[in-house]
Amino acid sequence: MNKAELVEALAARLGDRKTATAALDAVISEVQNAVTKGDRVAITGFGVFEKRARNARTARNPRTGEPVNGEEDVVPAFKPG
Repeated sequence: MNKAELVEALAARLGDRKTATAALDAVISEVQNAVTKGDRVAITGFGVFEKRARNARTARNPRTGEPVNGEEDVVPAFKPG
């Protein structure tokens, strides 16, 4: 299911496509803002959105084959619940 299909399903329950779109956009925006700040967003029966640290790793330059060191990074993550 993509976002457009989710909006249609919500519109069927709420009765209005405009309201469904606004509600879904608001939820997505709030989750993004919370995770960006470093907060953990847990929705019971659905899952948890959070930031996770990704370890530094070595990659290769595809043109030269030379090893390139990547830095540690923080990425958004979702764990289904």
